[in-house]
Amino acid sequence: MIASERPLFTADQISMSFAGVQVLSQVSVSCFAGEVHAIIGENGAGKSTLMKIMGGYLQPKSGRLLDNDILLVLASPAVAEAKGIVLVHQEILLAPHLTVAQNIFLGRELHRGILVDDREMNKQANGFLAELGAHISATDVVERLSIANRQLVQIARALSVPHRVVIFDEPTASLTPTECDALFNVIEQLKAKNCAVIYISHRLNEVKRISDRVSVLRDGRLITSLNTADVEPIEMAKLMVGRDMNRLFPLKNPQASHKVALEANNFQVPGYVSDASFKLHYGEILGFAGLVGAGRTELFEGIMGLRTGHGEVLRDAAPVHYKTPGAANAAGIIYVTEDRKGKGLLLDNSLGFNLTLAAIRRFSHRMIMDLKSEKSALDTAIHEFDIRTKSATLLAGQLSGGNQQKLLLAKMMELKPAIIVIDEPTRGVDIGAKGQIYEFIVQLAAKGLAVVVISSEMPELIGLCHRVMVMNAGRVVGEVSGGKMTEKEIVVLATGVVEQAA
Repeated sequence: MIASERPLFTADQISMSFAGVQVLSQVSVSCFAGEVHAIIGENGAGKSTLMKIMGGYLQPKSGRLLDNDILLVLASPAVAEAKGIVLVHQEILLAPHLTVAQNIFLGRELHRGILVDDREMNKQANGFLAELGAHISATDVVERLSIANRQLVQIARALSVPHRVVIFDEPTASLTPTECDALFNVIEQLKAKNCAVIYISHRLNEVKRISDRVSVLRDGRLITSLNTADVEPIEMAKLMVGRDMNRLFPLKNPQASHKVALEANNFQVPGYVSDASFKLHYGEILGFAGLVGAGRTELFEGIMGLRTGHGEVLRDAAPVHYKTPGAANAAGIIYVTEDRKGKGLLLDNSLGFNLTLAAIRRFSHRMIMDLKSEKSALDTAIHEFDIRTKSATLLAGQLSGGNQQKLLLAKMMELKPAIIVIDEPTRGVDIGAKGQIYEFIVQLAAKGLAVVVISSEMPELIGLCHRVMVMNAGRVVGEVSGGKMTEKEIVVLATGVVEQAA
C-alpha cells in the first residue's frame, strides 16, 4: 500500500542525449513513500540512463528532479547520498583488492580516535550481509568472490548509507533464487520504513511479485504506467517490445548427431570440481545447472586452460589437454564468459576492435590491421546478430547490455568454432534480446555445432537444451532429459536433497 498521496521522488520530463543520439525523451516517473515502482524496457530503452540521472551520476539535458515537489539538484552521487538517494548499480563498482567491509565503508570509514576501526566495520558489514542472506565474511577479499557475491556486497554498501529512496538497477541478475528471496525481504522492510524503491529488472515474474506499479520504457520514451496488479508478465513483455511474446523459446530441433564432440572423464579442478564426467554430441545443446558455487564455470575454465585441471578430456575421441585458451580456440572450442564487461569485452574500445580481437590474425598482416576487412566484418556482425547501434563508431561500453552480449557472441564466432560453451548467455538481457539469443543458439545446434549452455535460469535450460547435467558441490550429480527435465527434478539434484535424505 502506498503510504502517501504525494510522490516522495519524481523525475519530471527528463530528456537526455549522447553525441547527438537521443536516449530519453520527456520521461516522467515518480515514486511514493512505501512503494516499489518497477521500470522495465528492452536493453537500450533508457532505463539505466534514467537511473543514473536519478542517482546524481548524470545531468539531464532538460527536465527536473523533485523531492516532495521541491526542486532537487543532484550535482554528484555524493550529493544524492546526502539527500538519502542511493543507487545499486547493475555494473560491479567495487575495489577488488580490498575486503568486503572496506568496500562497504569506502569513503565513510569508521574511526576509533585517529585509527580506522576495522573491528566495528567488520561487525556492521557482517550484519548487513546477514540481512541479505549472503554466506560471505566481511574480511573476504572482493576479487576472490563470485560475481553473485560481489553483487550482494554492492547492495549491502548501498543500504549501509542512510536512505529514503533506493534505486535498484538489475540487482538479481547474478543472484540465486535463495539470495533473491532474501533481497525481496529487505525490499519489504524498506517499504515498511516508508522508503521509496525504484526497481529495474528484466525478470518480469519478480516485477509482478514485488512491485506496486510498473512503468514501461521503449526507445527512450514512456509508454505507460500501470498498477502491477492489473497487468501480467506476458502483457508487460508485449508492452516492452511492441509485439507478441507468447513463445519465447524457439522449437527444439532433434539432436543432429550421435557423434561425441567433447568428453570428460573424472575431470578435476582443485578446490572447485571433483570427478566430473559428461559427453557432448554434435548438434546437441547440453545444459549445465546448479547453484552458484557448484563448479559449473570452473569445470569449463579448467577444460579450456583458464584454470589448472586434471583428468581425461577427449576431442573427437582423441585425448587432449589444453594449457591455454588459445590452444582450445585453435582446436575449435570457444568459451563465452559470463562476465562480458570484465572479461569478455574492452568497453573503452571500438566495436570493430572488440569484434576482431580474438581472431586478430585473420584481420592483420605483418602487424598492420586491415581496417577495411574489420569494417566489413563489423557490418556483417551488426546485421547477422542484430546489434542495435546508432553508429558503428561507438565504443563497446556505449552499447546496452543486450547488444554487448550480441557483440561478445559475434566476437567469439569469428574463431569459427565447432564447440561453443556459453556461460549465462542472457544475464542482464531484456526479454526481446533473450529471444534473439535463444534463436541463435538453436541455429548453431541445427548447423551441427556442439553447444554447452551454463545457466542459473532453469526455464532457460529446460526451454533450450536436449539434456541438462546438474552439479552440486563440485560434482556432476545427475542428468535430466525428456519428460524428467523439470524445475523440480533439477532443484532436487542441485540442492542435494536426495543425497541428504539417503
